[in-house]
Amino acid sequence: MDFSSEEAFRAGAAQLLDNCLSLGLNTVIAQVRPFGDALYRSQLFPWSHLCTGVQGQDPGFDPLDVLLTEAHGRGLSVEAWINPYRLKGSASMPAALAENNLMNTHPEWVWQNPDNGSAYLNPAIPEAADYVVQGVAELVQNYAVDGVHFDDYFYPTTDPALDAARFAASGAGDLGSWRRANVTALVKAAHDAVKAADPTLRFGISPQGNPDNDLTEQYSDVTSWLTAEGEDAVVDYLCPQIYWGFGYTLKSGSTRFAFENIVPAWCAMPRSGNVALYFGLGAYRVGTGDGGANEDSTSQWSTGSALAKQVETLRAQGAGGWALYRYGSLFGSAAPEQAAAEREALARANT
Repeated sequence: MDFSSEEAFRAGAAQLLDNCLSLGLNTVIAQVRPFGDALYRSQLFPWSHLCTGVQGQDPGFDPLDVLLTEAHGRGLSVEAWINPYRLKGSASMPAALAENNLMNTHPEWVWQNPDNGSAYLNPAIPEAADYVVQGVAELVQNYAVDGVHFDDYFYPTTDPALDAARFAASGAGDLGSWRRANVTALVKAAHDAVKAADPTLRFGISPQGNPDNDLTEQYSDVTSWLTAEGEDAVVDYLCPQIYWGFGYTLKSGSTRFAFENIVPAWCAMPRSGNVALYFGLGAYRVGTGDGGANEDSTSQWSTGSALAKQVETLRAQGAGGWALYRYGSLFGSAAPEQAAAEREALARANT
């Protein structure tokens, strides 16, 4: 997207949205808070460096407001995508932090990865979680978004040192259970903030496709989120990231995560009737492959119909819907002929 001016951004947004409509999509999940910063006017977070190249610098217009106007004029819904805990993706991203970045204003809330320089809010600190929730409330109160979407950036490490002192002080007996409770408290509070603004707004999460990783590495309790309902409801939907192809095989020989196996596994999980289950599909795999040990781990992603075949399978399994990660892999792709074929196949599958 071109952030050089409101006119340029509006033109780019219009093209993006028209392209989404051409695939038969009904919702755009737009990144609005990638690194503890914002692609909208916020009193809590600095402007994202993705707007101007400099975190904290005002682009001179409001990208989210423009996107919402253009999307709603086309009948498309927009969900605001937030990475709740992440402040830096690496030592160089973003290169420089704004003065009011939480790494500067509340360094006591932050955990930094010594291996790659990434930085996250510590999920064990209630004040940090509350700040994230305040940001959700600000967003839904000020913008006509149709929902809020959390990505899978939850606990950044399994290292017990991250929150050892707080765990000891808690008196809890099991670190994993305690950490899952920390994450669920944030997610529940965010859900409730969304519903307080407008009960019709949707709140969802895209966890990793591997439920073991969700539960024991990122401490996101997807099984309880799926079943919670009524006043205890945590999400309106989950959209696990199923970025593997048919027959996907690990080096061990396991095919647990092959598309035809992992989708039914998610569908079989107990789920409240008020919680929808969608599936995230790996559009970025087109022309590249999924890295599996199976012989067709690359070639099946070069057929021009890989995503459409997955959509057909999801419909047969009774899935509530699907999402594509990511837009740039189908429009502006490095493999334009394959991307064009995939777009055509998806459009046919949606008619």
